[in-house]
Amino acid sequence: MKPNPTQPNNALHGTLESLSAKWLEAKEYEQQAIEYRRSLEEQMTATLGIDEVFEGSKTLHEGGYKVVVKRSMTRKVDGDRLQEIAAEHGLEDHLSTLFRWKPDIDAKAWKAADEGVTKVLSGAITTTPGKPTYTVTKEEAA
Repeated sequence: MKPNPTQPNNALHGTLESLSAKWLEAKEYEQQAIEYRRSLEEQMTATLGIDEVFEGSKTLHEGGYKVVVKRSMTRKVDGDRLQEIAAEHGLEDHLSTLFRWKPDIDAKAWKAADEGVTKVLSGAITTTPGKPTYTVTKEEAA
């Protein structure tokens, strides 16, 4: 049975066993839909002749459809290497204007650090809870 997100909420309630079975079924439909959508996107990319280096946005209109294609490049910076290169070439003054420096917590070191230090520094940290994630698998009968 294909899930129907428009059914009343009470139709979705049940035992943990029945909810788990429905969850697994929904994940399978979701995976199939994702794979199908990605296949269509690959075909559209080929049809439009969008190459690997395209970055930006294109809007196309055809047959009553408006298609907007956007791509941004993900760029990761090796901060230590960047500073070495800048020092080698005398470009240290440009780092603060060309790059943002984003501190990250080293969770292992943070937990191991003296509480007197972490208590003071925690004033600069905002912690928010993430969305719970679930993994459901069907157990094999013994």
